[in-house]
Amino acid sequence: MSHTYVKNHLHLVFSTKDRQKLIPKEIQPELWSYMAGICRNHDLVPIAINGTDNHCHVLFHLPPTILLSKAISVIKANSSRWMKQHKSDFAWQVGGGAFAVSMSNTPTVVRYIQNQEAHHRKRNFEDEYLALLKKHGIDYDPRYVFG
Repeated sequence: MSHTYVKNHLHLVFSTKDRQKLIPKEIQPELWSYMAGICRNHDLVPIAINGTDNHCHVLFHLPPTILLSKAISVIKANSSRWMKQHKSDFAWQVGGGAFAVSMSNTPTVVRYIQNQEAHHRKRNFEDEYLALLKKHGIDYDPRYVFG
């Protein structure tokens, strides 16, 4: 696409199935690294990836040639397959959140993602996720937000 200039930074947030603690601390760095590789292999540009034992955050650049739904599917399916090799009962939740991030706010979101462990000493995933939905003006039905 000549003469097309796009900078789509997106912040994905999704949890394990039923928010179970399925991602042991000792394999988290390897999983986050693997997810960065998935991004690179599919022309997504990973910026920051981190999480806890029950969810993850992925900040990446989405090129204009790839649908957001395809990017999410590729990241979740491939990382789920990798996790099943390390923990047979693993599954991601159905759905999740995707939030646009401006260039000026990208460093703040990177720090937020990098500091997940400290952040979750004060706030659980459910409260964090609802706050993100509210911050981004997303209407939701509380009966269905967590599946």
